Amino acid sequence: MAKILIVEDEQAIRNVLQNILTEEDKSFEVSTAEHGKQALDLMAKEDFDLLLCDIKMPGIDGVEVLEQVVAKYPDTAVVMISGHGDLETAVDCMKKGAYDYISKPPDLNRLISTVRNGLDRNQLVKENKSLKKKISKNFQMVGSSQKLASIKEMIEKVAPTDARVLITGPNGTGKELVAHWLHAKSDRSAQPLVEVNCAAIPAELIESELFGHKKGAFTSAVKDRKGKFELAHKGTLFLDEIGDMSLSAQSKVLRALQEGKVSPVGGDKEIKVDVRVLAATNKDLSQEIKEGNFREDLYHRLSVIVIKVPALNDRKEDIPELVEHFAQKIGQEYGSAPKQFTAEALKALQAKDWTGNIRELRNVVERLIILGDQEITEKDVAAFAGK
Repeated sequence: MAKILIVEDEQAIRNVLQNILTEEDKSFEVSTAEHGKQALDLMAKEDFDLLLCDIKMPGIDGVEVLEQVVAKYPDTAVVMISGHGDLETAVDCMKKGAYDYISKPPDLNRLISTVRNGLDRNQLVKENKSLKKKISKNFQMVGSSQKLASIKEMIEKVAPTDARVLITGPNGTGKELVAHWLHAKSDRSAQPLVEVNCAAIPAELIESELFGHKKGAFTSAVKDRKGKFELAHKGTLFLDEIGDMSLSAQSKVLRALQEGKVSPVGGDKEIKVDVRVLAATNKDLSQEIKEGNFREDLYHRLSVIVIKVPALNDRKEDIPELVEHFAQKIGQEYGSAPKQFTAEALKALQAKDWTGNIRELRNVVERLIILGDQEITEKDVAAFAGK
């Protein structure tokens, strides 16, 4: 049931709006308020999906109501009600976060259409938030070791800033988790996190991938395409395995970071971009610089903050928590109850050499769950966990 609040100081208009909405859809629960203060008092007590708010009212006017609702109740769609002389203000309200506006006297079809679209937007916002929560579960940083605690503390300090971060560490240690948490805890979290695996894209295509291209720029460019920098505008761009990027692409990335502009391949116009860049690598970039494979000036641009993710062998005290986490997750994926690991099994796993880090541990846990009994023992680890 959609809950709608009408805020209008003229009783006749208030009644008309309420009658139209309740007659249009019996599932609408419509409340009214005759001024801004009453509306805000009602919203403090109960949740509303949509607000229909007059602009000109005595005391707290509609603009102030809008500003408070956007700040305190961002999930509520706000539709402004404007008189003929209020249209300029109504447009300004859109810039401040209003979903839409309708003019007085309200056109029936326009009113119903705007309300339904606003409610659809409200539902979409809620679904997106629910999806983000599910996504965040896939990027949990599991463990209580001091090394992991230091990384979490660093993320809390760095995330709210726009500082560029270079994330280093061996393959399989979870560098992408750090990037996801830096984005999730930043002021850009409502905007996209765009990921680019620089090692997976051929050198001749990396510039097109990052900066986009114009139709006809090369043989397979059959239409214009936006690059990752442009897609990440106002959000975060995560350049994974940046140590594998070609020197030509490195030069253009450096220019993009310096000037805040990109040029699509085959294009002659520059596009302004506002992007926070996070980068990750498993390589020693200092050595790569000495060997002429990586630009030193780009390194200094990217490494305002450096976060080093430790190998699993350096945080083995986290293995019991990681095993439990993976067992729960794999059980959910298979639709079965999670299997239990004995204390001896966990100790045996802690004694192993984890050259493949957390990624290897996850695979071993899945193998043990598939091949072992309901309770995973030290014997199962010896038989199925590999050398």
